[in-house]
Amino acid sequence: MAPYSGGMKLLLTSAGIANDSIGRALENLLGKPVSSSHALFVPTAIYPFSGGSRQAMRAVRGQVATPLAELEWGSLGLLELTALPSLKPEHWAPALEEADALLVYGGNVAYLAHWLRESGVAALLPTLPNLLYVGVSAGTIAVTPSNCDAAFNREVLPIDSSAARHADHGLGLVPFTTWVHVGHPDPMFEDHTMANAAAWARSSGYATYALDDESALSVVDGEVTVISEGTWALFEPGSTTNN
Repeated sequence: MAPYSGGMKLLLTSAGIANDSIGRALENLLGKPVSSSHALFVPTAIYPFSGGSRQAMRAVRGQVATPLAELEWGSLGLLELTALPSLKPEHWAPALEEADALLVYGGNVAYLAHWLRESGVAALLPTLPNLLYVGVSAGTIAVTPSNCDAAFNREVLPIDSSAARHADHGLGLVPFTTWVHVGHPDPMFEDHTMANAAAWARSSGYATYALDDESALSVVDGEVTVISEGTWALFEPGSTTNN
């Protein structure tokens, strides 16, 4: 796990740039309009699931329900984490260093965290204070110290893989954990409840932000601001109530 770095800028979302409030926060963090910004899109987390390659293409095209790639970026590139270990860093690191935003799509948290580490991107991120990390779902959970979806993630990973063995651990780039898609009607998220988020905070030992799809977190130099047009809660470790 990488050490917590307070110098990063992050926009951690449940479902992308889902409303005007999160959109305004995005541009505030960028310090300029989206239309003047260069972004890199990371689809890697979705691959472990059935149909993952098709879903990745739909996400890149902006054809999913989590607005991100389809925003009117000045330019948009693709950063495929699984390819990077076989490349010379000088052939891909400059693209990350020059980007205004890194858009990290959702999927399997454990697989994403594994490839963020293996690619070298996780180690590079804290050295890029001008880069905005924008996470969606798994992209949000992966930067936290502990993975609340570890058991589910292991179900679709090879049991002896490094990603499965280390599924409990995120990158630790922020000092809190997150629960996303709270209250979502899809049956696959039926356990994403406020009560389960509170229980997770008690057992994990970390403060936990529970976010519905209309909520997000802005993190700048370690200071967290909640952006929400929906429902959210903060559960402190050992607490049974939210703040």
